[in-house]
Amino acid sequence: NTGGKAPRKHIAHKQAKKSSAAAATGGVKKPHRFRPGTVALREIRRFQKSTELLIRKLPFQRLVREIAQEYKSDLRFQSQAVLALQEAAEAYMVGLFEDTNLCAIHAKRVTIMP
Repeated sequence: NTGGKAPRKHIAHKQAKKSSAAAATGGVKKPHRFRPGTVALREIRRFQKSTELLIRKLPFQRLVREIAQEYKSDLRFQSQAVLALQEAAEAYMVGLFEDTNLCAIHAKRVTIMP
C-alpha cells in the first residue's frame, strides 16, 4: 500500500452514461443555458457602463407629441428639447429602479413587481 487514494470508479460510468444519453436523443445536444440571474447581472453591468439612451428615440418622440397634444394642438418641438426630455425621463426611471431594488433587497425579496 503506497498510501495514495484509490482511483475513482464512477468516472467511467459517468462518461458511458453521457454517451448513451446523447445516442438516445439522436446525438442532439441541448443548447447551453445560463443559471437564472446570470444574464440579468451581466446586462446590469453592461448597461451601467454605457451612457447611451436605452429607449428608442422615435417611439419616445411620438409619446411626447401624443401627451403634448392633450394640452395644446399644433405644438412644435426642437430636436434638442425632445432629447432633453428623454435624458430626464431615463434618469428618473434609473433612479426609481435603483430605489426599488434597494427596497426589494431590504425586504429580502428578489423579484420587483409593478
